[in-house]
Amino acid sequence: MAKLGVVGVLAGVAAAGVAAGVAAERALVGRTRRIGDDPYADEPFGRLPYDDSLLVTTADGLEVYVEVLEPADGVALELDDDEPEPTLVFVHGFCLDMGTFHLQRRYLDSAQYRMVFYDQPGHGRSGRLEHGEYELPALGEVLHDVIQETTPRGPIVLIGHSMGGMAIMACAEKYPDLFEKRVCGVVLISTSGGRTEAGKLGGIPELISGAGPLLHMVGGAAKYTGGVIDKARHASSDLAWLLTRRYGFGTKRPSPALVSYVEAMNSRTPIDTVTRYLRTLYSHARYPALAAIRDKPVLVISGDKDPILPVAHSQEIVRHLPDAELVVVPDSGHVALLEHADQVNAALQGFLDRVVE
Repeated sequence: MAKLGVVGVLAGVAAAGVAAGVAAERALVGRTRRIGDDPYADEPFGRLPYDDSLLVTTADGLEVYVEVLEPADGVALELDDDEPEPTLVFVHGFCLDMGTFHLQRRYLDSAQYRMVFYDQPGHGRSGRLEHGEYELPALGEVLHDVIQETTPRGPIVLIGHSMGGMAIMACAEKYPDLFEKRVCGVVLISTSGGRTEAGKLGGIPELISGAGPLLHMVGGAAKYTGGVIDKARHASSDLAWLLTRRYGFGTKRPSPALVSYVEAMNSRTPIDTVTRYLRTLYSHARYPALAAIRDKPVLVISGDKDPILPVAHSQEIVRHLPDAELVVVPDSGHVALLEHADQVNAALQGFLDRVVE
């Protein structure tokens, strides 16, 4: 515990040392985009309406929070006499929540789509494991549970961002029959099937690997001191904001409101959750699972300046799925679906039009 105290003091000194510079850069971004110039300054992030909400209990006993949106007129279009139009199921990434899809949800809300959103275990309003680590196969199970509870029949389109795409792959690995019979399309945004041919899984996992012993210590300590660490994270909001901007966004002057929104999702994810996901993310290797969607329409989207999961990961997925469509979004980081929502929404709409037809 004494060692943790020293680490905390050193971290505090380091944070104080950079705080002035961070605050200055944050202020500069704010001045560059005055309130009236920021298109998202008044956006009601995290406060979009829904038609139903429920808790889905998983095999681990966790309660997963789910929101369901019905079509605007309350009736899903019929593809034939017996089967409704596909339900869109959205799966978010690490240290985020269902709000990652805020701008896609808003864009598609007036369309004739039924949509399902949920918070991954340990994130947002979903429950947390009492013991052990979070495992990607379990996240695949959670996705399957959510589908069974909210959409027991009819076709589905799966849309995953980052770790959400990995969860889709894990689900495909365990439930190939579900994908064969019911999945009619898959969208993979800023995600990975594992290491690329170059042997890299991405900047953040490499950092995780090098810091393994320290993270093991912090992970163990988080069980007892996680609340203290979380308070320290909230106190270092300027530093967190800058790191979010640098690792999540590719443009030089992104919307301050968007950066703050992503940073808020990050900061709400407890350190205990963060450390208990690290090993499974670093060991992720599921290119063989892509065989379950090889004959399905697949859209792969990546930001060309994503430092967390660079575009090489999307290119590697397409190498395994030669019929997939690849869209690379210029000047975009890891949250391309927020940073360049118009381009991502256009690609998504075109894909959905083809899937529905």
